Amino acid sequence: MKLTENQLLLREGKKIVDALGKTFFPLVEVVLHDLTVDEHHVVAISNNLSGRSVGASTTEIGLARISDPSFPEVLQSYPNQFPDGRPAKSTSIGIKNGDGEYVMAICLNIDVSLLSAAASSLQQLVQTESPPVDIRENLVSPSLDVIRSTLEQYASSLNTTPRMLTPAQRRAAILKLSQAGLMDLKNAQTIVANTLGIARSTVYTYLPQKGSAT
Repeated sequence: MKLTENQLLLREGKKIVDALGKTFFPLVEVVLHDLTVDEHHVVAISNNLSGRSVGASTTEIGLARISDPSFPEVLQSYPNQFPDGRPAKSTSIGIKNGDGEYVMAICLNIDVSLLSAAASSLQQLVQTESPPVDIRENLVSPSLDVIRSTLEQYASSLNTTPRMLTPAQRRAAILKLSQAGLMDLKNAQTIVANTLGIARSTVYTYLPQKGSAT
């Protein structure tokens, strides 16, 4: 038996409701309302959050569409409430047939209470407090890449490049690396020499000598 246009739309609507409900589980309830009948409008419901069931009556918006074809086709992100008082955010989409008559409505109801609780928990998680002592901690593990980037940032602060640093500026940069413990890394002197464009032996002369004042 060949289906009518309205029946085809409702059949496809059920697929959409089922897919959306499963995709946005457990936060979003998706309901299909048949607007061609006088009662028992709810014909499909996925991820039931409101406690309704198939055969329930439609909402005030559904009744408005049934009585007035000029009623807005889409009402988006409006505040709503579940029967138990939980806040919801809803979107209602009316679907018309070729004659411009409302056939169905697909409604999405988001449980805002779950998201609000999660947002509150995240806000608490990212909050920080001032430590009781004046100290700065760096969790970055020392690496040869840090040596290179430190030299580049130092040169950039002087509006130049690592290879254009003066001998005094090189000495200051290497002292900075040494104080951070980066010059103790294996191959550190080679990386510094290559980045500054100088000989490895020259790097050694810039290093603070043990027992000397810095």
